[in-house]
Amino acid sequence: MHKVTVALDYANLSNAKLLVSQLNPQYCNLKIGKELFTATGPALIEYFHSLNFKVFLDLKFHDIPSTVKKACEAASQLGIWMLNVHASGGKSMMEAALEGVNKSKQSPLLIAVTVLTSMNQKSLNEIGVSRDLEDQILYLAKLTEESGLHGIVCSPKDLYFLKNHFSPSFLFVTPGIRMKDNIANDQIRTMTPLEAVQAGSSHLVIGRPITQSKEPSKTLEKIYFEINQA
Repeated sequence: MHKVTVALDYANLSNAKLLVSQLNPQYCNLKIGKELFTATGPALIEYFHSLNFKVFLDLKFHDIPSTVKKACEAASQLGIWMLNVHASGGKSMMEAALEGVNKSKQSPLLIAVTVLTSMNQKSLNEIGVSRDLEDQILYLAKLTEESGLHGIVCSPKDLYFLKNHFSPSFLFVTPGIRMKDNIANDQIRTMTPLEAVQAGSSHLVIGRPITQSKEPSKTLEKIYFEINQA
């Protein structure tokens, strides 16, 4: 059964708690990003665990290998379900991250970001990457698998050219999920929940369609049953 991972893109504790109070942990996990984690710290993770939610800590570590190793070890001690780094940090950094994660008694899944879903070919060229967008994504995804990580973060639009290159156990975590009547906002390469699952997404990360819904619980439930009938 596919659970939705709800992105808690809030800047304060009260708004995050209010939204989560309306969600069912049977239908979803939670994603805490840089903004909310910086504002609230690790205590929020403990609070969500007490409500039976699993937590994806989305901090996208990218630093020298020794620093990333220690950061991943510290994050893993929080009992999180999933953690990520930037694949562009290179193989040594990703291997160090995995070593840090494996020091925890409850090692979380460790995945890597390939190319941010806000980026396109022009964005890559601006930072000096000459590969085509798809080639860069595939290159970093293969580097992630070679480094021993469990999967990648990618756009659902990327799944059609990625899926056949990896083992069945390799995870594809996809943000950039929008409902048909949603504007794409700051993410360019988007799909609906059902389209993404049919394309091969392992975990859907969904923010605004749920968090900005007038009835978040009903929206979540609708998505959950839709994708599990796929």
